[in-house]
Amino acid sequence: MPVGNLLIPEGAPFTPEQRGWLSGFLAAVLRAPPGALPPGAPGEPAGGPVLANNDEAPWHDPAMALPDRMKLADGKPLAPRLMAAMAQQDCGQCGYNCADYANALFGRKEERLNLCAPGGKETQRMLKALAVEFSGPAEAKALAPAIGGNLGAALETIPAPVDLGLRGRSREFPAEAIFISRRLLNAVGSEKETWHVDFDLAASGIDYAVGDSFGIFPKNDLGLADQVIAMLGASHEMEVRGRKLRQVLEEDVSLGQASDALFELFSYILGGAARLKAKALARGEDPDGDAASLDVLATLHKFPQVRPHAEAFVETLEPLQPRLYSISSSPKHAAGRLSLTIDTVRYVIGKRRRLGVASTFAAQRLGTGAPVKAFVQKAQHFAPPADPATPIIMVGPGTGIAPFRAFLQEREALGATGRNWLFFGHQRQEYDFFYRDELQELRRKGVLTRLSLAWSRDGSEKYYVQDRMREVGAELWRWLAEGAHFYVCGDAKRMAKDVEAALVEIVAAHGARGADEAVAFVQGLKRAGRYQADVY
Repeated sequence: MPVGNLLIPEGAPFTPEQRGWLSGFLAAVLRAPPGALPPGAPGEPAGGPVLANNDEAPWHDPAMALPDRMKLADGKPLAPRLMAAMAQQDCGQCGYNCADYANALFGRKEERLNLCAPGGKETQRMLKALAVEFSGPAEAKALAPAIGGNLGAALETIPAPVDLGLRGRSREFPAEAIFISRRLLNAVGSEKETWHVDFDLAASGIDYAVGDSFGIFPKNDLGLADQVIAMLGASHEMEVRGRKLRQVLEEDVSLGQASDALFELFSYILGGAARLKAKALARGEDPDGDAASLDVLATLHKFPQVRPHAEAFVETLEPLQPRLYSISSSPKHAAGRLSLTIDTVRYVIGKRRRLGVASTFAAQRLGTGAPVKAFVQKAQHFAPPADPATPIIMVGPGTGIAPFRAFLQEREALGATGRNWLFFGHQRQEYDFFYRDELQELRRKGVLTRLSLAWSRDGSEKYYVQDRMREVGAELWRWLAEGAHFYVCGDAKRMAKDVEAALVEIVAAHGARGADEAVAFVQGLKRAGRYQADVY
């Protein structure tokens, strides 16, 4: 039935005001365009519940802290406030974008509150606080029985995780990729450890496009799992969830940041001051100033007098989540293969060495020929221009180079005539020039028109890609004026924000615009799809 004709029948058991409200709500859920609401029904803003929308949300900024996002959303309907609690990266790791995840929670199509991996515990706590409103009389759960399934049908318009029935297209239905090889991208002497990793997709059924991300399901380090088992005083062979405890700790649950439920369990077992500390940690407080460093093993060390039963202990832990990485290859360049560019995470807290779960899984624990549960997360709005003659400017320091290596491979394979300009940077040129030989060969062939480099540790002062952008601002502006698309990939909190600020300065300085006009110009690039970001 057309949206414009949606109307609760007059015979339905509602007052005229209720019928109008419900009609307005259904139209809002269906994203009715202005003017499409039935006569007498309230408009979307003043009518029924309003859904979250990525495009118009002022808090849709991954560099903005959660308290600031929630302040902007204060007083808004529930679905937009749920969205404000997300990490705003639209990374797809949850199976949705941020707005659609919020709308799915609001519409009770999704019950899980722990899917926003970039938001972590901060987002989970905020979603739990907001979830108490789900049972309010004006919300979807209470309305569903009242309108005999019509609301459920309307809520079907909220996107679900993509291609749930196809293996390798979503986190719910991963396929098996085969690990082929890895090679270190840093030279000896680097302070970093970054790997180029290759997978074979030939038998997996997985396909992908340039700009997509690859989700891999890692396994925990067995040494860490064994330490947890020792602290529990349990046996590796003990059965939990129908399998051996060691296998469950390796494959199923997160041994990273301790969950609130784990602290709550400890508070039931402990007494005195220790119990109060555990309760405070479960509430999100930080009684000893160490909450940020408390992973599962550190929590067992902090409360050594606790020895919960292994089954109860496991049930408090969060599921081990997949990790997403920008794909650094084009299927047109090497069919049936896929590449990633992964920074290995290792750090020390106190006397204990911590490991990034997925990065060290790919860098050291995977053996040649090993199967890996994986899936492709389709890009939301991150891809080369449809017109191969369009010039592109790519800013990708560090592992941010990953999708742009794929872009260049794609453009070369297609014979694209558009010019390509890459800004790359890292700490030291001698040690950290990723894909140096490949990029120089692309320069020789004319595929890579310009290569602008920035090395933050080679001089007496730190020098970044945004500094290089300012140096060549006049030429960069000419490319934009000639229709170039602008791309940035990498750190959302600092780099991407600084790159955008530099671009605004360049537009103002070389485009003869005032500060406000320059900001509006960059925002216009985003609306037109000419400014795209893949940030994390």
